[in-house]
Amino acid sequence: QVQLVESGGGLVQAGGSLRLSCVRSGRTASNTPMGWFRQAPGKEREFVAAISSTGSNTRYADSVKGRLTISRDNAKNTVYLQMNSLKPEDTAVDLCNEGLLGNSNYVPLALWGQGTQVTVSS
Repeated sequence: QVQLVESGGGLVQAGGSLRLSCVRSGRTASNTPMGWFRQAPGKEREFVAAISSTGSNTRYADSVKGRLTISRDNAKNTVYLQMNSLKPEDTAVDLCNEGLLGNSNYVPLALWGQGTQVTVSS
């Protein structure tokens, strides 16, 4: 059974850094576009970043440009989200997923991880 498992979340003070990981496990190996979303309590799920199957193309939400970097290592079946200069408004559960990366948008598909909590204190 294919699964996505996130890790790397935690508590950090404003200005600090975290690196999130999303590992794809299962019998079938595939390289597909993947992305990160985040969701805070009482708020809608929000797009954060996406990356193409090869890692050559990326897309970011305006709110995180210059602070967050998405990357991938296909040999390890892993997608990363490097989070720098964190702000309290970054506090959320971050979830990774497989999706479709178009010219101007990213569409998540059915496979999601369960999320990892990021908490940024002021």
